[in-house]
Amino acid sequence: MKVIVGMDSFKGSISSMEANQSVSDAIKSVCPGAQVKSFPMADGGEGTVETLVDGMDGILVNTTVTGPAGPPVQSSYGYVESENLAIIEVAAACGLPLLNSGELDPYAATTYGVGELISHAYEKGARTFIIGLGGSATNDGGVGMLQALGYQFLDEENREIEFGGGALSSISEIRRTPEVDKFEDCIFRIACDVSNVLYGGQGATYVFGPQKGADEAALSLLDAGMKHYADLTSEQMGIDISGVEGGGAAGGLGAAFHGYLGGQLESGIELIMDILKVEEAAEHADLIITGEGRLDAQTSMGKVPAGLAGLAGKYGVPIIAVGGSLTDDAYALNDAGVDAVFSIQSSPVSIEEAMQSELTRFNLEHTAGQIMRVMKLNI
Repeated sequence: MKVIVGMDSFKGSISSMEANQSVSDAIKSVCPGAQVKSFPMADGGEGTVETLVDGMDGILVNTTVTGPAGPPVQSSYGYVESENLAIIEVAAACGLPLLNSGELDPYAATTYGVGELISHAYEKGARTFIIGLGGSATNDGGVGMLQALGYQFLDEENREIEFGGGALSSISEIRRTPEVDKFEDCIFRIACDVSNVLYGGQGATYVFGPQKGADEAALSLLDAGMKHYADLTSEQMGIDISGVEGGGAAGGLGAAFHGYLGGQLESGIELIMDILKVEEAAEHADLIITGEGRLDAQTSMGKVPAGLAGLAGKYGVPIIAVGGSLTDDAYALNDAGVDAVFSIQSSPVSIEEAMQSELTRFNLEHTAGQIMRVMKLNI
């Protein structure tokens, strides 16, 4: 029996790697002869670096970069030397967790540190970049990142604009310096699971700005800055970033990657599965077991179980999902291609107790074991 294990993390409890190990151990204990192929998974957001570093025998590189509020922060990215590949989560340089609630300020928050991570990885040898968008505290259209890579955004007095979304309206001229040329031979694959454009009612500012600290009065000003930036990008650089689906992701970083760096915006889970070559294994599998901390109707929209369900359906492979909790609408996953869904909880417990790592591993292993005992009946 050939089984694919593709677990996402149970956030706040166990990592993707730990979840995969628990399920794999359960399979082996019930079916010692089973061939198990384990793929720690992520959907392009938090955990992407860890997933790909583990899955591709890479390393974690630590460095210091400019944080979202300006002062330096400790950051990291993944690097796979054999592939000249860097894996970067933008949140590691400009994420919401790097600031407390009182520091949130999309007027001033910058993506400059993201550009510094890219430059650091380039100097290490990276020529292909996997970028996970999501969780940013910024609304600067990716201008900070582009400044770090060698682009200049000048005001009417020929000075570099200040950091943050509040400065976009002061851009008068955009210049590309020779420093940018070195990135022409690079490939940027962008994990992006939103379709929001750069500006407007469904753009970066109005949809994501409030969670980054923008009040009602600030939204129109920030959005106007985004439009001004897009207009100048079109007029002076010949690059249209205004209508890019996903351009509004991570405060406009999606548009910057796509327009200025030729980045390809892709579904996060599909990108991860492609990199790890999951489809090659799925084609010959007899069963897929997947899951994450919480299974609900949203799981069918770009999450790990949904991505694996697509492969399962393509090759006619049964797929079962397990979760730390199931909402009332989780069973909609059956209509999305998941054959069965199960909670790993065996009795009523508090959330705090349920999320204890040891208990999660215990429950996950025993649930997977019971699933395999049923599967044995059909072998």
